[in-house]
Amino acid sequence: MQELTGYFRCPEELIDLRRPENLSGDSGYFCFGADTICYGRSSAGFRARRVGRHLYDVKDDVQFHNAGAVLPFDPTEVVSNLRYERYVDGSASAPTRFLRNAIRKVYYLARPLMSVSVRKHLQKIHLQGWQNLAFPRWPVDTSVDALHEKLMALAIRCRGGESIPFIWFWPQGLNAGAVMTHDVEEAAGIGLCSKLMDMNESLGIPASFQIVPEKRYAVSQKFLEHVRSRGFEVNVHDLDHDGRLYWNHEEFKRRVAKINRYGREYGAVGFRAGILYRNQEWFDSLEFEYEMSVPNVARLDPQRGGCCTVMPYFVGKILELPVTTTQDYSLFHVLNTYSLSLWEQQIDIILQKHGMVSVITHPDYITGPREEETYRGLLGLYARLRRDHKVWVALPREVNTWWRQRNQMQLVQRAGRWSIEGPGSERAAVAFASLENDQLTYSIQQPSGEVTKPSAAPYATAGAG
Repeated sequence: MQELTGYFRCPEELIDLRRPENLSGDSGYFCFGADTICYGRSSAGFRARRVGRHLYDVKDDVQFHNAGAVLPFDPTEVVSNLRYERYVDGSASAPTRFLRNAIRKVYYLARPLMSVSVRKHLQKIHLQGWQNLAFPRWPVDTSVDALHEKLMALAIRCRGGESIPFIWFWPQGLNAGAVMTHDVEEAAGIGLCSKLMDMNESLGIPASFQIVPEKRYAVSQKFLEHVRSRGFEVNVHDLDHDGRLYWNHEEFKRRVAKINRYGREYGAVGFRAGILYRNQEWFDSLEFEYEMSVPNVARLDPQRGGCCTVMPYFVGKILELPVTTTQDYSLFHVLNTYSLSLWEQQIDIILQKHGMVSVITHPDYITGPREEETYRGLLGLYARLRRDHKVWVALPREVNTWWRQRNQMQLVQRAGRWSIEGPGSERAAVAFASLENDQLTYSIQQPSGEVTKPSAAPYATAGAG
C-alpha cells in the first residue's frame, strides 16, 4: 500500500490492504463506490470503454481477512492511470488519436498567419461540446483524492475503527495551499509585469512568472533580477511557445536540452510547457525540481484529459504542481465572462479536499478595465483565503520544498505519543484520520497537545463575485 501511505505519509504497518493476485487482461472504467471513478484493470465485474451511466461498482468485491482486506484492483495502477492521463489514449480509438494529432499539427503550422480573432473562433469550434464530456468531472475532478479517502476509511474499518495517524498535508496545520502563476507570452506581457507585481504586492500575494526564452521577446538579466528582487519567482515557459514541444520524442529531447540550459541560466527550478501540452512519460528529461503543465480537468484546453487530483504528486523525480482552476484566457475568451463565480466554485471544491488552489493568469490578457477588475477580485479571493480560511498562499518553489520535505518525513511513536522526524518537521503537524458516522474525518494535533478539526467550510463568496 505504498500509494496510500505515500499520499497520507502514514506508517505502513498500520495499513493492511492488498491488491488481488489475478487482474483482468483489459483496462477500462469502473467505480469504487458510486461517486469514485477508476480506470485500470480489476478482478471483478466488467470495465467500460467510456464513462457512462452504468459502471461496474467493485466496492462489494472487497474481501476481508483478519485485520486487513484484499482489493479488487491495484490502487497504484489506478492512481497512476488517472494522474498520468493514461485513460485518455486508453479510451480513444487509434483513428481518433491520429486525427486529433494531425489537426493540432496543421493548426500550429498555420497559427503564425492567423489573426487573434480567427484563432479564437477556431478554438471555440475545437471545444464545442465540452459541457457534455462525462470525465474528468467539471469544474474540478477529485477522483484520485476521493479514492485515497475511501481506501483510508477502509483501512480504519479493518482496524476496528481505530484512528490512523498521518503527516498533515500543509505546514503549520494550515487547511490548504494556494499558488499564483503568471505566464508571459508576448512582448506586451513583459511590459505589463511590473504593473502586475504592483497589484500583487498591494495585497501581499506572491507569484511566479513563467518566461519564454526564445523568439517571443528579449529576456534580459536585468528584467529577471528585477522580478526576483521584488520577491517573485522566475520559471522557464517552454522554449518558444509554438505548440510543437511534444510533437515527437526526438524533437522534444532536442528542445529540452536547450530548455534545461535556460533553466540553469535563469536559476529557475520550475517549468511549464506552452499551451499546457504535456506527456508525463517524458518528464524525466526535464532538469527541474517541479513542473506545472498538467490541468486537473482539461475541458477548456487544446489537449484534453486531466490528472484528477488537487494535490501535488511526483512524476519520477519531478514534483507536479497541477493547474487546479480555469486560466484567465479561457474565462475571458472561451466562456466570455469576467465573473469570479467559476473560480469561487472551484476553490470551494479544492478546500473540501484540503488541496492546492493554482491559477494561471497572463500579463498579456490583463490589459483592459474589465480584465483588471477581475484580476483584482482574484487577488482579493486569495487574500481572504489566507486571512479567513487558513490557506497557505506561497510561491510554487516553496510548495515544492515543503512537499519534498514531507515526502521524506517519518512518523514515530514514543511513550504513546506520535511525533514527526526529518528536515522541515518543525513545521509539520501530526493528524489523525477517523470515522464519524461512517464518514472519514481529520483532526490535527497542535503543539500544545490539543487536537482540533481542520476547517473544510466552503469559501465565503458573498459579495465577492
